[in-house]
Amino acid sequence: MKARLYDRYVKEVVPALKQKRRYSNVHEVPRMEKIVVNMGIGASLEKSAIDDAAKDLALITGRKPATSKSRHSIANFKLREGQPIGCRVTLRRDVMYEFFDRLIATALPRIRDFRGLSPRSFDGRGSYSLGVGDQTIFPEIELDKIKRQQGMDITIVTSARTDAEALDLLKLMGMPFAEVKAKESETKTKPGEAKAVEAKEVK
Repeated sequence: MKARLYDRYVKEVVPALKQKRRYSNVHEVPRMEKIVVNMGIGASLEKSAIDDAAKDLALITGRKPATSKSRHSIANFKLREGQPIGCRVTLRRDVMYEFFDRLIATALPRIRDFRGLSPRSFDGRGSYSLGVGDQTIFPEIELDKIKRQQGMDITIVTSARTDAEALDLLKLMGMPFAEVKAKESETKTKPGEAKAVEAKEVK
């Protein structure tokens, strides 16, 4: 059985994008390719921090995380080459759509004072990244069992060629973007012009 959001993409999003962007071929329509969820761990934390983060990430995504290790030794950060510094999971196909569905429907609305995501966090090639400061917004995490707050980065990779196309895709998929207010251009008068106006008013 296909994910709910995949059915929505095929039945609603694809026709809407074809009509708006005038795509001649269905394969030109942008689609989500993968979602990468990454948790970074400070080198100064105890060794169990990596295990705790991996357990939380496994609960959130339903997949076993891969451990990220440092490539270089940096003495100022007390970092050694090959030391674990985080964990990550890459989601594709049905699992990707299921995670995206839970993210926009359940997790993001639980953020305190949430007013929408910034539409300016695209990388110029159709991928969108957002940062989550606390893993407890996901209902899979039990508050009584966590030892520390752990943030994460979520990157949504699409096949869109431009950021505008990716924005249209994610909006139609239900991504809650904040409305960007256009800045009104303020006209500034030069000192000489201001004096001339005052002189005309005096006359």
